[in-house]
Amino acid sequence: MYELAMLALYGRHYGSRYRAIAELIPNGSNVLDLCCGPALLYHRYLRQKSVHYTGLDVNARFIERLIRRDAAGQVWDLTSDKPLPKADYVVMQASLYHFLPDPAPVVNRMLSAARRQVIIAEPIRNWSSSNSQLLALAGKLLTNPGRGNYSQRFNEASLDQLFKRYVSSVQQSYAIAGGREKMYVLAGRAA
Repeated sequence: MYELAMLALYGRHYGSRYRAIAELIPNGSNVLDLCCGPALLYHRYLRQKSVHYTGLDVNARFIERLIRRDAAGQVWDLTSDKPLPKADYVVMQASLYHFLPDPAPVVNRMLSAARRQVIIAEPIRNWSSSNSQLLALAGKLLTNPGRGNYSQRFNEASLDQLFKRYVSSVQQSYAIAGGREKMYVLAGRAA
C-alpha cells in the first residue's frame, strides 16, 4: 500500500529519487537510513553495493519486514534525545516534515552520527498542500508513518530557510525527482 501511494505521488520520477541518493553512497559504506519505511532504498539500490545497512523506523511492521529480509533494523523514535548509531552516511528521505515545527534537533543528531555525509531528500511539492481538498486529504492519509497525520510540510523556501542554519556544513543542494524533492548533502561531524 505504501509503495503504491508513493508511486502515485511521484509517477515516472519514483525511481529517480532513490537513484539520486544511491549515487552518492560508495560501495562498502556503512549506511544508517532514518525513517526507512519498507527500506526500498536498500533493497533496490544499495544492496548490490554491499553496503552495511541499518534502517530505523518508528513503525515496527516496517522493521520486522526488514529483518525478515535479512537486513539490520531497529524500531526507533527519533523524537527522543537518544544519540543515533554512527555511520558513514546518514540518510533521511521524505520524512523530515514529521519533525516540524523544529526539525533541527533531528538534523543535529544526524550530523553528529555521520562520519562522512548526511543526505536529506525532502518533498517541496506536496499533495497535502494542494488546493484540491481530495488531493490534500489523500496526501495526508498516505504519508502517515503509523503515528498520525502530519499537516505541516516544507516548500522550497521553508526548506532552504532551515538549511541556512547549516550553511557551513552544506556541500550540495539541488532538486531531484522532477523537482518534487530537494536534496541536501551535508558534511558529517562524527569522529
